Amino acid sequence: MDDVTIEDDDSTFHVKKPPLKNQDLSSLSLTVEEFVAHYGWYLVFGAVMFYLLILHLNKRRSSQRSPTPQASQDPTLVERREEAMAAARMKMQEELDAKASIFREKQKLQEEEKRRQKIEMWESMQQGKSYKGAPKLSQTTEETSSSQTMLKPKKDKRPFRNADYNPLTGQGGGSCSWRPGRRGPSSGG
Repeated sequence: MDDVTIEDDDSTFHVKKPPLKNQDLSSLSLTVEEFVAHYGWYLVFGAVMFYLLILHLNKRRSSQRSPTPQASQDPTLVERREEAMAAARMKMQEELDAKASIFREKQKLQEEEKRRQKIEMWESMQQGKSYKGAPKLSQTTEETSSSQTMLKPKKDKRPFRNADYNPLTGQGGGSCSWRPGRRGPSSGG
């Protein structure tokens, strides 16, 4: 490089400087070492996140590029499938229509039965009978006529309580009973 000449009053010295070796890289390596020492875990975490982001983007890109399965199918196969689906739909629709017609018939029969019961109830009211028993009139006319002619005597009903029942005595056998209060002064105090 450069030779440096030092002159003194009496003598002259020549000092040669040794050539510098990678001076810029040594300072850079020291800077990198300090940075890694301070922020090493952040660098590792950032590298892992970057790797996961690249994997995610590759999956998304490959799923977008994949051709749809319908585009690569044979048109005759697609047509057969559509015909089979249409036939299945028609069959299901016919079954549904049959069930609906059966349901409508049942509804009509129920409405007719209700109408008949209302007529019977009206007729029984006109004859002076109770209309509360009208829903039970589905019996045959023979049974109703025989029950009208023969009145059954009522069975002896058991009385609700004994003749000597007194609720104030507490002998009724119930869960609640009355007891007279204590005699004497109250114990408050």
